[in-house]
Amino acid sequence: MRFAFLILGPRFEPERDRAAIPDGTPLVFALAGNQNCGKTTLFNRFTGSRQHVGNFPGVTVEKKEGELRNKEGVVVVDLPGIYSLSPYSAEEVVARDFLMKDKPDVVIDVVDATNLQRNLYLTVQLMEIGVPTVVALNMIDEVKRQGKRIDVPLLSKRMGLPVVAISAASGQGCEELIECAMERTRKKIALPCPEMGSGVWRRSLEEIQQIVQQKCRKTGINPRFFAIRCIEGEAIVPLSVEEKMRIERILKRAEQALHTDRDAAVADMRYNFIEQACCDVVTEEKKGKKQERTLRVDAVLTHKIFGIPIFLAILLFVFYLTFAGPGKWLSDGFSACVNAAIRGLDVFLNRCCVNPAIHALLIEGMCRGVGAVLSFLPTIVLLFFLLSILEDSGYLARVAFVMDKLLQKIGLSGRSCVPLLLGFGCSVPAILATRTLATQRDRRMTILLIPFLSCSAKLPIYATFIAAFFPQNAPLVLLAMYVGGAAVGVLYSWVLKKFVFSGESTPFVMELPDYRLPGAQTVLLHVWEKARDFISKAFSVIFLSSILIWGLQSFDVRGLLVSDPSQSLLAQIGKSITPVFVPLGFGDWIPVTSLLTGLSAKEAVLSTLAVLTGMGESSALQAMLPMIFAPRSALSFLTFTLLYTPCFAAVAAARRELGSVKGTLAAVTAQCVVAWLAAFAVYHISMLFL
Repeated sequence: MRFAFLILGPRFEPERDRAAIPDGTPLVFALAGNQNCGKTTLFNRFTGSRQHVGNFPGVTVEKKEGELRNKEGVVVVDLPGIYSLSPYSAEEVVARDFLMKDKPDVVIDVVDATNLQRNLYLTVQLMEIGVPTVVALNMIDEVKRQGKRIDVPLLSKRMGLPVVAISAASGQGCEELIECAMERTRKKIALPCPEMGSGVWRRSLEEIQQIVQQKCRKTGINPRFFAIRCIEGEAIVPLSVEEKMRIERILKRAEQALHTDRDAAVADMRYNFIEQACCDVVTEEKKGKKQERTLRVDAVLTHKIFGIPIFLAILLFVFYLTFAGPGKWLSDGFSACVNAAIRGLDVFLNRCCVNPAIHALLIEGMCRGVGAVLSFLPTIVLLFFLLSILEDSGYLARVAFVMDKLLQKIGLSGRSCVPLLLGFGCSVPAILATRTLATQRDRRMTILLIPFLSCSAKLPIYATFIAAFFPQNAPLVLLAMYVGGAAVGVLYSWVLKKFVFSGESTPFVMELPDYRLPGAQTVLLHVWEKARDFISKAFSVIFLSSILIWGLQSFDVRGLLVSDPSQSLLAQIGKSITPVFVPLGFGDWIPVTSLLTGLSAKEAVLSTLAVLTGMGESSALQAMLPMIFAPRSALSFLTFTLLYTPCFAAVAAARRELGSVKGTLAAVTAQCVVAWLAAFAVYHISMLFL
């Protein structure tokens, strides 16, 4: 039986005042809201391509701005996703300071309609500040699918501010929301601070308000908000010693009278206000089938014992499809096409009698290096297609939940799992994603852990070496690389927790979305972004590094052309550090040199091997590798490649987030040492089996 969704009462209708906004008066709309509430989707719908990304002044918290479509002079600022305005994280501090100091003309508070009461906690804090606010009740279509209905006018009346039901994904109600925000701006309507609490704590608030009244008039801060912040332990404006002592006496008297912590008392007052406002606003006709299905599936996938083994099994299946099933067929076919194109170009250049040096530069320096990497495009596309399905279905959020207990043991929370999972794609966005973590300690520990996770740039290296040495056990070896890197990272983090970063991790709070069928557009867009980045890197960093490598291996220290690459400048550089890698089983200058070029981009490791060996075709390179490596030295090489310093871009991102050159250099050095020790152990232990 189908249930109709109903919004009781008339829609919000702004007054038909069409007074033009004075020319030259820019307007600022600020988008605020919890994480995963659809705020960014709404921002993209409002601004389209008319946006840019930077950082807030003085901090590394991302700042997105854009001009509102069809509204000249209206700037939309997407504030970081936060759960409150309490100063516990950099994002919360930035959001609050922007609202209080920059004073946007109107705040659009994006509220997840499926989690109404939790999202309204931030709304109450916005009301306490007193900024003009409009509530965008997002995901209203999802509420319908859950078999619920929301009385929007009643909610608006009880909250004392306009509420507009929207769906940012489909565009429903967005034009109405803009009109409502413009109306709020025209009238400059500030919000009255909600009257919360009763008894002792209410009287305490009123007493504190009297103490700070005069200073609030000078600064323009709402006295009630000032009083609440004093209770939470932060005086926004400096107070005298006498004023601080008077406020402290009031608070201690209230705590002793009710045996209640002051922070808990403020939170209780806010939630009581929200509960009263939401009473009878949301009605549930029938428990949604999606929710029931989600609960049944979660009972299995998030099981405290079987959750992690199930995740590993799913990951193994993904690797099987990527490297031993359809992915191998696609990769082989695409590689054959790339190799055929290179051979065709080679024949064409020979027929045109092109200068031998130019011919070698084009074929050996450019095409073979780039082609060796580009051959793995189908592998990359298929892997991220499968991972995107897992992410869009809601499963990867469960992985963070399942991993929370493990991460707690090494001093992190489940929240760190999100940037760590991104680390399997690319270290740079993963490092930037640590900005969402609550404490500096958690951020630094997570940043130092991310490089030990295997990014997608290393996949072509794994695929080539596995095909050359371990074709019968390809999925297991690949899984071992991913799990092994994570295991080393866990051990490394545990050491950091014991000896460098003391203290406890922050509590993990994360909303688990309902399971849903992945959206084709979202999945394809994600895959396209990864493929585009891979192709872009292949024809930029890899292209340039391939030319550089070809030049270094074609000329000696005197600048003379050499016929033997072992006499080249590149060989001399590689030979100078080769003794360091002899205990690891690969003391040849060719693999050592490839590790050096891998600092520019990990894909360059493979292109360097292709250029130095003259084997541009992936099959030919696979056949050549057993002449350079033994199986155990190949495994050692893979281990070192897995764990050593990430690319320069990731190092630069880490330097920016850590805020210390010395700290970054220490981290890079430590990663190289750990990689060397792990490769040494793998090489000598594998002697027992290989």
